[in-house]
Amino acid sequence: MHRTTIMLPPELKAEASRRARRMGVSLGELIRESLAAWLGKPDGSRAEDPLFSDDLVYDGPVPPDGSLNHDYYLYGEGRDLR
Repeated sequence: MHRTTIMLPPELKAEASRRARRMGVSLGELIRESLAAWLGKPDGSRAEDPLFSDDLVYDGPVPPDGSLNHDYYLYGEGRDLR
């Protein structure tokens, strides 16, 4: 790793420090994870699809026609039976 100095507005640094404490990681780790997420994964992997990563949005296995009938699965309406 290389040491890098960055300039942050005081309120941004304070919020980032609070978030890092809540997550149980260092400020440096939070910044590294945030940059990796922003720039894309360096190993070429894709981040988990946020639609299916939050069980409050959708709870269950991903249906094979999920992209075609997402309104039906999310809201119970608009099913396309093609």
